[in-house]
Amino acid sequence: MKSALKLIIFCSLILAINSSTYGQTKKLSVNDQLLQDSIYKSNKKKVLNFSMKEFDTLFFEYFTRKNNPDIILSKTEFYNYTVQIATFSDRLAKLYPDQKEVAAQNKEKWLSENYKEYLEYKESQKK
Repeated sequence: MKSALKLIIFCSLILAINSSTYGQTKKLSVNDQLLQDSIYKSNKKKVLNFSMKEFDTLFFEYFTRKNNPDIILSKTEFYNYTVQIATFSDRLAKLYPDQKEVAAQNKEKWLSENYKEYLEYKESQKK
């Protein structure tokens, strides 16, 4: 369980560094933001009660499906994963108060994931 937490924190730091390298936060379209809000509201309670095992399953399922060149996630599937991963950061912030800032950065990073960029990534996998 500790190794999974370390992995999450490590990934958060890498992603935070990557995001700060670009210097600007990504803006989502209004429709994407509305979809995210809807997913957040409908999943918040469930995700906040996830065990680490359930989160690990979600996290690795997302990356397995994202990196599989034969699978293209729908917009709803994509945001369902990213919003749930972001929401779990709220749980980590409560469990580990000294990691609140990292959890907040991680949440922001996951909420800034963009479906259009995901599709561009999938297109680049074909090349």
